[in-house]
Amino acid sequence: MMQLLAENSILLLFAVAAAGYALGRVKIKGTSLGLAAVLFVGLIVGGLDPQLAIPEIIIWLGLSIFVYSIGLTSGPSFFDSFRNRGPKDILFIISMLTISASLAIGLHYFFEFEAAITSGIYAGGSTNTPALAGLLDVISQKLDPSWIKSESEKAVTGYSLTYPMGVIGALLAIGLGKRMFGITFRKEEEELAHIYPTRRKIYNRTVLVEWNNPERKALRDLIKDHEWPVVFGRMQREGQISLSNYDTILQKGDQIMVVGAEHVLKEVTARLGTTSNDKLSYDRSEYDYRRIFVSNPKVAGQKIAALNLNEKYSAIITRIRRGDIDLLANGSTVLELGDRIRFVARKKDIDRIAKLFGDSYEGLSRIDLFSFGLGMALGLILGMMTFELGDFSFKLGMAGGPLIIGLLLGALRRTGPIVWSLPFSANLTLRQIGLILMLAGIGVNSGFNFFSIISNGGGGWIFLAGALFSFATAFLTLLIGYKLLKIPFSILLGMVATQPAILDYAIEQTENKLPIVGFTIMLPVAVIFKIVFTQFLYNLLS
Repeated sequence: MMQLLAENSILLLFAVAAAGYALGRVKIKGTSLGLAAVLFVGLIVGGLDPQLAIPEIIIWLGLSIFVYSIGLTSGPSFFDSFRNRGPKDILFIISMLTISASLAIGLHYFFEFEAAITSGIYAGGSTNTPALAGLLDVISQKLDPSWIKSESEKAVTGYSLTYPMGVIGALLAIGLGKRMFGITFRKEEEELAHIYPTRRKIYNRTVLVEWNNPERKALRDLIKDHEWPVVFGRMQREGQISLSNYDTILQKGDQIMVVGAEHVLKEVTARLGTTSNDKLSYDRSEYDYRRIFVSNPKVAGQKIAALNLNEKYSAIITRIRRGDIDLLANGSTVLELGDRIRFVARKKDIDRIAKLFGDSYEGLSRIDLFSFGLGMALGLILGMMTFELGDFSFKLGMAGGPLIIGLLLGALRRTGPIVWSLPFSANLTLRQIGLILMLAGIGVNSGFNFFSIISNGGGGWIFLAGALFSFATAFLTLLIGYKLLKIPFSILLGMVATQPAILDYAIEQTENKLPIVGFTIMLPVAVIFKIVFTQFLYNLLS
């Protein structure tokens, strides 16, 4: 069997991937390793025989696809967070990563580790696989092949032994911080509801207008004056059904459909009149609604306002389903491939509108290989460039380069006819495939040396150092962020959630989606700077 696997690396790759994926779905007290289990299965299999190996090109291919996909999907939220909250959170994350790097240096000299092991501990203790890949990328630039193999195995050993404590240490820090600071997550959620309506569900309501509108304000003015995050849809005036628009001026006796969150609908109703017993949504004699997919690349990446739907078709988009999230549509909302939109339009226009957006599920399964290949190529070229910081030089490598380009292109969404973003499902699939290729390859190629070090009694101190590193890093982040910078604790939990199991635990503790806000801000910044710091540590301590 071992000979068969040694002679068929592709068979070995998928056997490890299948077993690792199955193991990663097993939960112990609500916590699972997820796709990271592929790495540990790879280590076990690789430890059985030194002949077992997976070609390096597969590892680098998986890495570049993985980080580029993350960049594309995180780009919009990353730059939106920076614009909305300023550089405060990002500078805080960078500062905490600097402190964690300093802590790693202290552990290096205290335990007298080798540079590759310390750098691996930094990547593993922060559960950051791209940082490990960036470290291996730096090591691969050495001239001596035997040196490359030895250093790579030490780096993976440091990473592998500390990765579990990277998860456990963060969970312990979250539990301690919650008790020490007396956090009431429900209260914190209510205080942040106007900024982050994490429990918001979208409803519709027919409002009977009893307000005289003495100043004859149009809907655009009402929305602006009251900052109402709502969409006004169908309206009835003197028995005639029509679609409202921003220039509509309400009159007493009108009935109008309003779409939004429950608490906002109550505010709108109280301001305009009362809830009508007539449900305009039931009247489908002239206007109807439909849900369709955005699969047309010509539409993706454009703002809803740029489509002029109300003028061309007398149609209104009321809400958007993106992934598992419902979004309230407005003129500034940018459409993405894979969005499922709900719109209201005249019956005779519905088919033409569906054709405009594509509405092809099959089309969403296709990847634009031109834009994907071009973006990947740009990322790899950036990763090959050498940057000088005084006497220190570094490369972003196959992890940092594609990630940065992915962030930029993901934020742009499109450049002329080129659509950079991918359908949500396609992006998620590519990300998983890339991560599995990388983890399986790293695990198998390092497994034999990994168990050799453990069998010789060299793993205990590495394990202890990883425990100290991960707990101290997470707790200091919570302490400084909450006490000094007054960042909401629920959001901070997302900032220390460097691994999906930690994020799941944080969401379970808060019983809301606020940790995802912190996770979205943290992820691209942390990935980039952990790659840089890991490479810096290795070059500094070598």
